[in-house]
Order: sequence, then structure tokens, then C-alpha cells
Amino acid sequence: MAMKLLISLLLLSTYAAEAQVFDVTKYGAKPKGEISQALLSAWKEACASPTPSSVVIPAGTYASNEVTFSGPCKAPIETKLVGTLQANPNAASFKTDGWVVFEHIEGFTLSGGGTFDRQGAQTRKANACHEKPSCPKLPYSPNTDGIHVGRSSQIYILDTDIKTGDDCISIGDGSQQVHVERVTCGPGHGISVGSLGKYPDEEPVSGIFVKNCTLTDTSNGVRIKSWPATPGRTTASDMHFENIIMNNAGNPVLIDQEYCPWGQCKSLEAMKLVCSKSLPCENVEIADIDLAYHGPEGPANSTCANIQPKFTGKVNIPEAAATCGGAAHA
Repeated sequence: MAMKLLISLLLLSTYAAEAQVFDVTKYGAKPKGEISQALLSAWKEACASPTPSSVVIPAGTYASNEVTFSGPCKAPIETKLVGTLQANPNAASFKTDGWVVFEHIEGFTLSGGGTFDRQGAQTRKANACHEKPSCPKLPYSPNTDGIHVGRSSQIYILDTDIKTGDDCISIGDGSQQVHVERVTCGPGHGISVGSLGKYPDEEPVSGIFVKNCTLTDTSNGVRIKSWPATPGRTTASDMHFENIIMNNAGNPVLIDQEYCPWGQCKSLEAMKLVCSKSLPCENVEIADIDLAYHGPEGPANSTCANIQPKFTGKVNIPEAAATCGGAAHA
């Protein structure tokens, strides 16, 4: 499992410049030391502050086990990571599926230009992955999402560099008005909405804007994925992907309502739009896309089912014309 996240800014509301500072070194944090308790102590006091506050992790390298920063807080709050925060490389020490978690908070900012380092290479070494065929090969490490957003609104993820073994950014159910801009992703699985529909109580997803991002050496590009034969009904709407540069992306464009994870799907597809027969996708527009295949496993193809996309502008996608109702070329 590998995740290295260089994060510049995750913004959720206006943050006041005169915030009271809670430096974790004042709570016992020391470089090269384990600081999870210091982090939580600083957060507890900052969260209780009636005025805007900032939990600061200064320059240096620090270790931390799993930490969950919970609200609600009394005023806007920031976590400012200037240095490097490293995870415990012993996978057995993790009791949940999250390393650094923020929940139930309004008016939250994560900033600082520092590094979240999941220590993927050290984790594999610590768990003797060179001797275990069952260890997933990097960059295919399930559930090591760089950033996961769920049941949140007015989220801004800006100017961030993510290297991981799963989705660089995954957007789960209940996400509203999520803006992703100037993100560099790779290696990883790309930027994904979903997977959705696995559980009966999921909330709608809407207002997703992914712009001006670069994906390099990713297994997928941008995708919307949901499980087939889902137990509940939800919706995913008002989603926009614009000005995305992809370098060596395995499956650049996917809308998949028959999501089949864990290596069950082997085909190389430039564009996959597979929707439910009972609830087909509607109002999908494909515009100004230029994809070229380079590699030994081709040729690439495209798949469409239960969808009638509208093509406008110059559209160069392998096999799209043959399988998706034609493509327009300016």
C-alpha cells in the first residue's frame, strides 16, 4: 500500500488571517518522533476556540499513527502542514481504512505546502512483500486513495500533487459542489466519482468540477463508476471535466455503471461509457478530446452501452465512431 501526497491547499470556506496559532511542538511534538497525541491535543484546543484557529505542523519530519480530527468546532479552523508527516510503515498498526481523517467540520482549511507520506515502499518492505505473491503490486494498492471526499459540500482541492496506489481523488456519495483544479496525479488510478450504489442509504452527488489537471502514468483517467444491480437508488448529476491532460493513462474516459474492480476487467479502452439498461445515462456531452494510443497492448477501443452521447467539436477517440454513435471532427 503506497500513498504519498504533496498537498498545497484543500479549502472549505473563507479563513481569517488573524487566526490563533496552535503549534504542535508546544504540545510535545518533536521531529522524528510520533506526534499523534500532540496533534489531537492541539486540535482539541483549537477546535474549542471561539475565534478562528490554526493547528501548525512546522518544518521537519514527524511520524503519526491514525488520527481523526472531529468537529463541530466553534469557529473556522485550519490545519497547516509545513513539514512532512509520515505514516507508520507497519500495516498491522492500522485499525481503520483512513490515516488522516477530517470529519463533521464547517469552515475548514488544509494548507501549508507540506507532505503527507504514507511510506508505501517502507510498508512493503516491513511486510516482506518481496516474499509474498499476495501483496499488491504498486501502483495497484486497493483503497490507498490520496484524498477521499464524502458527504461534504463546498470543497476546493487546489494545486496538489498526489502519488498513490488507488484513486488520486475519489468523490463519494453525498458530495456537493466539489471543485478540483490544478491537481497533478500519478501514479494512481486517476480522478473518480464513486464507486456509487453499493449501499442502500447513499446520498446524491452533484456539482462536480474537475479542471486544468494533469494525469501521468495512471491506470485510468477521469471516471464515474457505480455498481451494477445496486440495492438503493441515488443520482449523480451536474459533473464537468475540462482541460485534462493525460500522459500514458490506461483508460482515459470512463462512465461505468457496471463497475468490476479487483482486476476483473482486462480490456484497454480509450473511452468506456457503459450505463444501466433500466436507468441509462442522459445528457452526456463529449467535446474537444484528442486521444492517441501508444503502447504494445493495442489497439485501443471504445465501448458504449445504453447511452447516446452528444459529440461536438474535434473528437479523436479510438473506435468511438463505430461504437458510440459517431464522432464529430472540426
